[in-house]
Amino acid sequence: MNPTPSHEASRTLGIIGGLGALAGADLFSKLLKSQPVLADQGRYHLLFEQHPFKDLELPLDAQARLTSRKLYVYQACQRFTERGADAVLVPCFASQSVLEELQAELQTPILDLFDAVARQVASRVAPGARLGVLASDYVRACGSFERHFAGQYPLVYPSASSQARLMEIVYGPQGIKRGYLDGRVLEQLQQICGELQAQGAQLMLPGMTELSLLANDLQRQGVALLDANQVYADFAISAALGPRPAPFKLGIVGGVGPAATVDFMAKLVSQTPAGRDQEHIKLVVEQNPQIPDRTANLLHGQSDPTVALYATCKRLEREGAQAIAIPCNTAHAYVERIQEHLAVPIVHMLEETLKSIREAYGDQLPIGLLATSGTVHSGVYHQVAERLGLTLKTPDETAQAQLMRAIYAEHGVKAGFTQGRCVDDLRAAAVQLVREGARVLILGCTELPLIQRAGDQLVEGVKVHFVDPTQVLAKRCVSLSLARQS
Repeated sequence: MNPTPSHEASRTLGIIGGLGALAGADLFSKLLKSQPVLADQGRYHLLFEQHPFKDLELPLDAQARLTSRKLYVYQACQRFTERGADAVLVPCFASQSVLEELQAELQTPILDLFDAVARQVASRVAPGARLGVLASDYVRACGSFERHFAGQYPLVYPSASSQARLMEIVYGPQGIKRGYLDGRVLEQLQQICGELQAQGAQLMLPGMTELSLLANDLQRQGVALLDANQVYADFAISAALGPRPAPFKLGIVGGVGPAATVDFMAKLVSQTPAGRDQEHIKLVVEQNPQIPDRTANLLHGQSDPTVALYATCKRLEREGAQAIAIPCNTAHAYVERIQEHLAVPIVHMLEETLKSIREAYGDQLPIGLLATSGTVHSGVYHQVAERLGLTLKTPDETAQAQLMRAIYAEHGVKAGFTQGRCVDDLRAAAVQLVREGARVLILGCTELPLIQRAGDQLVEGVKVHFVDPTQVLAKRCVSLSLARQS
């Protein structure tokens, strides 16, 4: 009587078949024949891929380089991820030796073949039992079995001459990889296992998945050789699965403007508490200066940047960004309309800026806004300020014109100038706001901090605090990254 099908969540497994054609097909077959799969075929989805692998014929000797193999596995895993795989099986002991390196760049988990074998060993023999290892020269040299079994089980290996025969049995012109599965191949493999048994090995562990093709024949002849592919298949069916928590990755909409993007990235680096390169935040940046000018759209109805901003955010989302930063004040006039169509949050620079001011100075101090006319006209800063109970002041018409000249003029900051007329024009707008009572000034265009540093400054003898929203945004993004790590 067949078991009643379960109503558990479906499970999609990707099997990489090209690293050893026969071994990959054997694993796939054993998965198909598994009792849980046969009993509930609607639940299990098996994805099998076998593509030509250029180094397939090369024996895994002690000096083998795995670069092609690693890239092959990575690319296959990426394809399986795109097809919705919950986990990937890699029937290759050599590739499993670099699992950590591969897994660091993948969100879909690769099931650990060594872990599967170790669990089976624990269920078969008590700690202290000797294990015979039949592995390639490469796997022997890199010490994979020692890392998984040292301290619990003594390991014994074939002699040098028997190891050479083992490599010939698998990789030779009349070896297992060529489809020779009986006769001389089986006889010689049995002899090598006999040598390991003579050294006290109670259980034989394959370190080449091709040996699974002969496991049943050897078992019938009294050789206790694990069938690694069967063990791996059983493990894949029963293992608890779930997506790996990916390292925090920040997406940056760059090019709005280009210099401001570089400035924001520098502030991210400087504010990250890191003692080495690897402790900094992963970034994916699209430097897209072709996004239409935000101020020109808001003031004069020129090209709408909404679609370009949204498309850039979607590309960052597809690249795995878990949050998106837009180091452009004016672009935040479009955030509300695109956020609902994104799966990841845009860190709202304007809101973070005004919150930080309220935390530092309360809600009674008048705040001056130095921003593009597009930002001012959109009211996006004013909307956030009103929600937070803050009062904003903006320059009068003359001072605002000077400020726009500091940003957009021939010798303005967007043209690459950070000294001279642009500094004087910005200062004039700041003076006008200070005379109106503002004591905190927001550098509300991301290029302005390039010509006016943040912090306390004297303006006409009055101490004024300049706030850099880019710096606030960087600080918030760093805190998001640290929260993900904790």
